[in-house]
Amino acid sequence: MHSCSCHHYTHAHETPTNRTIRLLSISFMINMVLTLLELGAGVVAGSMALIGDALHNCSDAFSILIAVIAYKIGTKKATLKYTYGFRRAETIGGFVNLILLFVAGIYLVCEGIGKVIFPQAIDGPVIVAVSVVALIIDVATAKISHTHAHHNMNMKMLFVHNLADAFGSVGVIVSGLCIMHFGWTAVDGIVATLIGIYMIVQSVASFPKITQVLMNSAPDDIDIAAIKRQLKKISGIQNVHHIHVWYLNERQIALDCHIVSCQSDILKQVNHVLKNDFGIHHTTIQIETSKCQTKCCV
Repeated sequence: MHSCSCHHYTHAHETPTNRTIRLLSISFMINMVLTLLELGAGVVAGSMALIGDALHNCSDAFSILIAVIAYKIGTKKATLKYTYGFRRAETIGGFVNLILLFVAGIYLVCEGIGKVIFPQAIDGPVIVAVSVVALIIDVATAKISHTHAHHNMNMKMLFVHNLADAFGSVGVIVSGLCIMHFGWTAVDGIVATLIGIYMIVQSVASFPKITQVLMNSAPDDIDIAAIKRQLKKISGIQNVHHIHVWYLNERQIALDCHIVSCQSDILKQVNHVLKNDFGIHHTTIQIETSKCQTKCCV
């Protein structure tokens, strides 16, 4: 038997840059200040929507902190214990952010409905003034995280947090204006409820993808049967079995399998097919010259 591991990684435009991390660190501090400002103003004005936005901002701030910490951990080199490295820390960070988003959404829906049923006196001008400041900060932070949101689940969840907060701030502004001009205090609870629903929907929609990575699931766009068929077309390969495909992290896919072949130099052709036909760069191939003796082979 002969085995071979091949590792080829591509990092361009896939992970946050050091400049992005510095900007996010600054955003964390600004969002914490904004949280305290909104929370205090919400209590004074009696606005559940503003308090809800404050809690969402607090969630955002911790999401940013988690994103920064996860990135720092993810850049550490592999060790003898953690042989695959720490890149999956970013996925774990994204999962924590997802849970925070869901819990905050549930809370806002419950409190928002309560405010609709039992509306209270609210200070509209205070709500509008504070929410305008919040909107500016939310848009700026969302812009920073959006750069890598398409390639990184942790950054995507952070972007969703920020985007929800920006919409939330717009909603709170509208709520404040309605209260100022029409006295519609129930709008405050409606806005809080809508913000909560948005957060819940986004967290639920992102759950399957992130759990696939954590559970070592095969990617949706990878057809294992097709991989087997393509490899068996290579001259000299008699059989392919014990195929496992999984996410190393959100961007890198790994494969290991057993190949029955009398040609020990077949690996180059195998890796060529996997790389060009399926986009798999990280492989562990075991070459067998006779029937496999491993009972777990499938």
